[in-house]
Amino acid sequence: MNPVIKDKKVAVVMPAFNAEKLLAKTVDDIDREIVDDIILVDNASEDNTVQRAKELGIFVWKHPVNKGFGGNLKQGYRLALMRGADIIATVHPDYQYEPKLVPAMAYLLLTGNYDFVLGCRMHCNGAKKGNMPLVRYYGNRILRSFINLLTGAGISEYHTGYRCYTRELLETLPLEENSNDFVFDIQIMLQAMAFGFRFGEVSCPTRYLEEASSISYWRSIKTSWELTLQTFQYVLRQWKIWRNKRLFTAKGTKLLDVAIDEMQDTVFPSGGVHA
Repeated sequence: MNPVIKDKKVAVVMPAFNAEKLLAKTVDDIDREIVDDIILVDNASEDNTVQRAKELGIFVWKHPVNKGFGGNLKQGYRLALMRGADIIATVHPDYQYEPKLVPAMAYLLLTGNYDFVLGCRMHCNGAKKGNMPLVRYYGNRILRSFINLLTGAGISEYHTGYRCYTRELLETLPLEENSNDFVFDIQIMLQAMAFGFRFGEVSCPTRYLEEASSISYWRSIKTSWELTLQTFQYVLRQWKIWRNKRLFTAKGTKLLDVAIDEMQDTVFPSGGVHA
């Protein structure tokens, strides 16, 4: 398929773990007139996620062992870059976020005013209408206020998994230095701000469905604590007190510094199987 948005190739990366129930519904709502490539990176699922993805005709990369949420996303972004993407969106295959917003987020990047765009559930009561658990809802709001107080960033939601990035951002940031756990997503945002990249936001409705997988309450607490620690690292850097040179400078390892053939995993291209 030829790129249709100003000659830019748009890719969707889907980090998947036991996502077979809602995968087809999510893929169906991705605008294939705009999105040129859909990449599902399976994190050693125990259900039929890989088989379902192959039936849908999308590109699949399967980890034989669980790499962690961050490790899975690293591979997805690396694959998107190697497959020629200019704009890379993250869409979770549990249908929690609205896939139909990918074109809007991509177009915002093409205005030249932003380098990454966040789909924020907190706007327009999207989180409440989508039945986000109250503990998470108020926890997100408190954490957001605290981090914005420290950083002055003004971001509406730090825990959103719905993002859209430019190729330049993903190639520039030392993402291989980041955690392989859930805090990976937050580290990207702090790194992007440290490197001077600009962010935008769109309002995003959300859905908390019974069939969807979700991070546990205690994992959420752990991630929030790690986010706080990472934020203090960012603040110390901004105040020129101390700097993690691997995480916040160009000295760190980037995604494309790691060769794809070093991953030793299994690839299922659309339309066939190849090991």
